[in-house]
Amino acid sequence: MTDLTLEDVARLAGVSRSTVSRVVNEQPSVRDDVRKRVLDVIQATGFHPNVAARNLASQRSWTLGLILPHSVSFFFTDPFYPHLTKGIAQACNQYDYTFALFLVDSKEDEQKIFPRVSRKGLLDGVLVQSGHHGDQWIIGHLIDAKMPIVVIGRPFRSDNVSYIDIDNINAAYNAVSHLIRSGRKRVGTITGPINSTVGIDRKAGYLKALNERNVSIDETLIVESDFTEAGGYLAMKQLLSAKPDAVFAASDIMAIGAMRAAREAGVRIPADIAFIGFDDLPIATLSDIKLTTVRQPVLQFGSKAVEVLIDMIENGIDPPRHIILETELVIRESCGTALGK
Repeated sequence: MTDLTLEDVARLAGVSRSTVSRVVNEQPSVRDDVRKRVLDVIQATGFHPNVAARNLASQRSWTLGLILPHSVSFFFTDPFYPHLTKGIAQACNQYDYTFALFLVDSKEDEQKIFPRVSRKGLLDGVLVQSGHHGDQWIIGHLIDAKMPIVVIGRPFRSDNVSYIDIDNINAAYNAVSHLIRSGRKRVGTITGPINSTVGIDRKAGYLKALNERNVSIDETLIVESDFTEAGGYLAMKQLLSAKPDAVFAASDIMAIGAMRAAREAGVRIPADIAFIGFDDLPIATLSDIKLTTVRQPVLQFGSKAVEVLIDMIENGIDPPRHIILETELVIRESCGTALGK
C-alpha cells in the first residue's frame, strides 16, 4: 500500500489518529498492546510518516549536531575522530535521528556557526568534541542558549555541563606503572598539548606513577606534542638524546611516529626502548611490532554520548551528567613483556 495517512493506519489498527501519532512520535502514553498493534500495521503496510508533519507536530527536528571546534584541526588525519563519528552516526541511525556534522576551521567559523546551531528548530541537541581552553566560548554560549549539549572529553569548566570521558589520569598511571614494574628505569613520555585537559591529565598520570615509586622526575624525558604522527616522530628524535628505555605516548598515532624515529636511529624495540600508546585504534596492530596501548571505547564514546543527549532532550538538561567510561591496558609486543612484575 502507498500514500497511506495517519487516518488509514488508525483505521487498520482500530485506534484513533492521535494514538497513531503518539506511537509514531515514540510518546510513552500508549498501552503496550496498542503500541504493538499500531507498529504491526506500520510494518505490514510500509507506512512512512511525513517527516515535515512529524516535526511540526512535535516541535522537534529529530536532528543532532556534532561540532568539531577549531582545536580539532586534524579530523581527517587522526583515526580517533572517524571512529568517534562512526559511533555517533550508528547511534543516530538506531534512534531514528538525523546526524549533522559541523567542522569549524577558525574562530570566525565558530562565530558564524553558533547562531545557526542554536536557532530554534534546526537541532534538538548538540555534541561538542572538546577539551581545549579555546572551546569554552562555544560551549558557554550553547549552555546560555539552553541547548541540550554533551561534551565529548572533559572541558576545562565542567561543573555546569554534561560530558563523557575516561579517567585519563588513572589510565596513564596504569600504563607507566606497567613499564616501571617491567624493569624500565628511564621512562619518557610524549604528551598531548598542555592546553588540553587530555594532555594535562595523561601527563599527570605519568608523573603520579613516577612519584609513587620514588622515581625522580627528569624534564628531558618529557616532550609535549600534538597528537599527530609527525609530532610523535619529532618528539622522539628529541627524546633519544635523553636515553629513555621506555616511552609512554599519549596517543597511538604519536607512538607510531615515535617508533619510526627510534627504528631509523637503530634502536631495537622493545629490547632497547619499550613503547606504550593510547587509544587502541586499528593502527596499533598494523606494523610488524604490535603496539601495547591503553584501550578506550571510542565507538562507545559516540553511542553513549548520543544516548545521554537524547535523555537530556526527553527529560531535561539539569542536573548535568558526568559519564566516565572504562579503559584497559592491552599488552602487545612493543613493551616486551606480557605481565608486569
